[in-house]
Amino acid sequence: MGGEEPLVSSKAELKHKQKLKKKAKSGGFESLNLSPNVYRGIKRKGYRVPTPIQRKTMPRILAGSDVVAMARTGSGKTAAFLIPMLERLKQHVPQAGVRALILSPTRDLALQTLKFTKELGRFTDLRTSLLVGGDSMENQFEELAQNPDIIIATPGRLMHHLSEVEDMSLRTVEYVVFDEADSLFGMGFAEQLHKILTQLSENRQTLLFSATLPSALAEFAKAGLRDPQLVRLDLDTKISPDLKMLFFTLRHEEKHAALLYLVREHISPDQQTLIFVSTKHHVEFLNILFREEGIEPSVCYGDMDQDARKIHISRFRARKTMLLIVTDVAARGIDIPLLDNVINWDFPPKPKIFVHRVGRAARAGRTGTAFSFVTTEDMPYLLDLHLFLSKPIRAAPAEEEVLQDMDGVMKKIDQAIANGETVYGRFPQTVLDLVSDRVREIIDSSAELTSLQKTCTNAFRLYTKTKPLPAKESIRRVKDLSREGLHPDFKNVLGGGELVALAFSERLKAFRPKQTILEAEGEAAKSKNMQGPSSQWVDVMKRKRAIHEEIINLVHQQRSSKKMEKEVQSEIASSNGREKKEARGSKRKAKNFKDEEYYISSVPTNHHTEVGLSVRANEGFGSNRLDTAVLDLVADDSQGMQKQKSVYHWDKRSKKYIKLNNGERVTASGKIKTESGAKVKAKSTGIYKKWKEQSHRKVSLKGTSNEGDAEQSSSFSGDHQLRGNNRKFKGGRNNHYVPNANVRSEIKNLEQVRKERQKKANKISHMKNKAATGKKFGKNGKKGKARKQR
Repeated sequence: MGGEEPLVSSKAELKHKQKLKKKAKSGGFESLNLSPNVYRGIKRKGYRVPTPIQRKTMPRILAGSDVVAMARTGSGKTAAFLIPMLERLKQHVPQAGVRALILSPTRDLALQTLKFTKELGRFTDLRTSLLVGGDSMENQFEELAQNPDIIIATPGRLMHHLSEVEDMSLRTVEYVVFDEADSLFGMGFAEQLHKILTQLSENRQTLLFSATLPSALAEFAKAGLRDPQLVRLDLDTKISPDLKMLFFTLRHEEKHAALLYLVREHISPDQQTLIFVSTKHHVEFLNILFREEGIEPSVCYGDMDQDARKIHISRFRARKTMLLIVTDVAARGIDIPLLDNVINWDFPPKPKIFVHRVGRAARAGRTGTAFSFVTTEDMPYLLDLHLFLSKPIRAAPAEEEVLQDMDGVMKKIDQAIANGETVYGRFPQTVLDLVSDRVREIIDSSAELTSLQKTCTNAFRLYTKTKPLPAKESIRRVKDLSREGLHPDFKNVLGGGELVALAFSERLKAFRPKQTILEAEGEAAKSKNMQGPSSQWVDVMKRKRAIHEEIINLVHQQRSSKKMEKEVQSEIASSNGREKKEARGSKRKAKNFKDEEYYISSVPTNHHTEVGLSVRANEGFGSNRLDTAVLDLVADDSQGMQKQKSVYHWDKRSKKYIKLNNGERVTASGKIKTESGAKVKAKSTGIYKKWKEQSHRKVSLKGTSNEGDAEQSSSFSGDHQLRGNNRKFKGGRNNHYVPNANVRSEIKNLEQVRKERQKKANKISHMKNKAATGKKFGKNGKKGKARKQR
């Protein structure tokens, strides 16, 4: 029996080892071959399996390549760049200086990143310094004097330090992260980021993490990163097949009534709805309107107070409110749960923005609905969208057609929708009229709504000026579209009598009287044998009509002939392609003298097929791949809209006006914008000099240069407490001892070698000059010329 026990234990060990092997292969953190201290930190934090963004980015970052990663907020982006950073730095090296820089748009995000760094790196002795606005500069000098390995900063405060401390250099930085880069650009830090990039070394590794990719950020990525790899997990470019899309045509003034009707009658009260509007003023207006109606919504817009935003979104996430009214800019950084409905109050000016909006509904196998209000001005954008989605679009059948054969027409519509066609139609006017009266009463009774209505009108006028124009072809195609009938989604709302009334009203719109009012009065005057100008009007109008009738008939003939031509062309095209040209009556084209047998084109004939079938087609960061990821959102407030307008700046050197793109500015004041929005002078204010005199210490981010500095830096514990601002985070003490940490390195860096060579060269030139000047002087020490003149 005693001999069997070791066999059992060895079997158990073997099983345990096999289990560990399986785990390592399963795509966990084990498969990344991390150092023990980093891996222990990950396990202590409670992470078991990497999130999709971590699984995609970490191997590439660890391989040393530059990465542009796009993923939604809350997807684990922070750990995706912190774990490779800790793995790369490993431990504190006094001689190395600052080796990693993380730039965050806000203080809160920087604090959050610092907390994560401390928790994940609790078993390493790496030192971290936090440079954000609102904290004492002296405390931050104190931190920098301790020779940190990692700096977590906001661009404004970092620039302030760079201008203040003359010895401060970022040349030793080898790992740079731009966290929430779209927010960095949105907040106007583009200028500072470009300046910071110039101060960094060329052999750095740069990472860019963002929720969306505006065009200004795409240009920055192309310029600042070396052959970067694009990892995209933000959203699918195609719309879910489970999403039902409804497009309602109406006038701009009727949108309030249509929205109230949809929320009250059409949408189930247990479904959550996201409402997209163009500006923050519209958000406020709809918020008050809904509250007057007894519905409590949550709201969110770009420059909203951070605490208020958190409260509103948390209420919506907890299903205390069923409506969330947002702008595009605000919705960009929000982590919203699975939705049932999305309402486009203002139709998005770009197809990508539409996909970005409605992509929040019908996820994870659920069904959802996207309601969109379309005015006559929005029709070209609707055509652009369907061209982007490669979906056919058709107008809803007219009321008369429905009355003649309701079942047949409805079957056709259902068949078209099943085939993937989109049907757009009118909102029922009878419903709108009823709710419009109620909306008018609410607005008239509220002074706040009345004043906000004027503000909304002005804001929308500015919004229409700043939004991009639709394609010219779409504008032309809109004119040829047939008039749409009632949307099939409302067929159950209206009875047979109401359909008849609607058909009659549509016929009235097309009615053209045979006589004008002048002719009718003239006929009446003639019948009464009255003399005067009224009796002469009939003859004048008859002559006028005779002239115009010819032109009107000619136009009608041209239109009918065009229709006939189109029909003939379509018939001929189906039968024979060559006869199509003859049917058009177009001139014969010149004969092509290119010999197809021997002609070699610059683009291969099977180019598109090859690109579609290529394995690595989507992995590169080529212009096409990057262009598909670019998404520019129209600003939701007047300041942002003014910034987005292209501005011309007079360039003194080239002596001409230069067009500035989004986010570009020319500042003559030389001030730096901080994360709070305030502007600070870029010139040094002397704070650092005072601190240096008082503390008898200095900031040098190039690493330790003498033994005294090394002793000082080694005395600083880089664990759970920061000396400057006493922020405490979870984490154990670092008991790791680095051997010979207080001994100065004998290996000279490039800067030290260059300085020594320069000193030698200066000494030699000084000696030569001394020898040359000694010959010119006489015994008394005066020049020979002077002696001669005596």
